Amino acid sequence: MQVITTKLEGLYIVEPDVHGDNRGFFMESYSSRKFAEHGIDFPFVQDNHSLSVETGVVRGLHYQLNPKAQTKLVRVASGAIYDVAVDIRKNSSTYGQWVGVILSEDNKRQLLVPQGFAHGFCTIVPNTQVLYKVDEYYSPEHDRGILWSDPALGIDWPTSKPILSDKDQKHPLLKDAEINF
Repeated sequence: MQVITTKLEGLYIVEPDVHGDNRGFFMESYSSRKFAEHGIDFPFVQDNHSLSVETGVVRGLHYQLNPKAQTKLVRVASGAIYDVAVDIRKNSSTYGQWVGVILSEDNKRQLLVPQGFAHGFCTIVPNTQVLYKVDEYYSPEHDRGILWSDPALGIDWPTSKPILSDKDQKHPLLKDAEINF
């Protein structure tokens, strides 16, 4: 397994070892022992699975406030996404900066998104299934978001006509968002 650092402290791209042959492939998508060997040790408590039928579905930018903040380990089972994490740690030197990574069934990459980041993605092919582990249960009282198109962030989303939930259309700008990191 390879762990690739990004420009944002604590945000990692994970490339699992993939063993392929004429039958297909095998990989360990998660091993607490292997992650711990790389200094990544989170007690994941829940797996989430989403299906986005159309290209251009944008989900996010989501996070949970403390004390129910979540670390996420995101991967794609089928299809592909442009996955984005935004640093919302107010005392961070990279506050308001973001990283975007393509995760797909082909590259099998994963993104480890720590607490203190807003997370979202855009599907770049139809029928995309995203799986992610979290280290804290969903808490509606702590659920928050930032507007996906906040001009201060300048995220270069790969769609000109996003398909959004009602909730994701109404999130505040980063400067107006409730943040306790």
